[in-house]
Amino acid sequence: MPALLLSTTAIDIKPAKPHGLADLGVPLTEATLVKKGKLAEFAQSQDSGKVGRRFQNIRVTAVKTTEGGVQASKLIVAFEVFGDDNVPVVGNQGVAAVLHAGERALQDLPLGSLFLPYACAWYENRYAADISNEVFDQLDRLHFVAQADDVRCIA
Repeated sequence: MPALLLSTTAIDIKPAKPHGLADLGVPLTEATLVKKGKLAEFAQSQDSGKVGRRFQNIRVTAVKTTEGGVQASKLIVAFEVFGDDNVPVVGNQGVAAVLHAGERALQDLPLGSLFLPYACAWYENRYAADISNEVFDQLDRLHFVAQADDVRCIA
C-alpha cells in the first residue's frame, strides 16, 4: 500500500506591519504586533519518491493584540493543498507546526486534519491556535509538518 512520508519544511517568521489582516478579524490597536512568514510551495512525497500531495502559498501570521482588555497571542496558518492522484485510506493525518526560536523548539501545535475531500483538486485550509505571549515574542521560525498517511492511488 502506498504511503505519504512525514515531510517538514521551515518558514522564517519576521516582524511585519499589521496590514492585510481584515479577513482574519484581528482587533487592531496601537499595541498590536504582527509577525509573518510565507512559503510558495512544498511537496510531500510518497514512499515511491513520487509527489503525493502539494502545498502552495503557505502563509503564517502570528498576532499579539488586546481583545476584551486581555493581551493574547494567536498563530494562524493558511495554505492551499492538492491531493494529486491519491486519497487517504482512513481520513488523513493532516498537518502540524513546531514553533522555534533559532534552533530551540518552543511549542508543538497539532493543527489537525486537512480539508481534502477529493483527489486531484485544490482546497484552501486555515488553522488558528492560541500561543503564549512569551512564545510570540521569541518566535522566528515555524516548521511546517505534513504528517505521514497511508493512501490508495486512483489513477
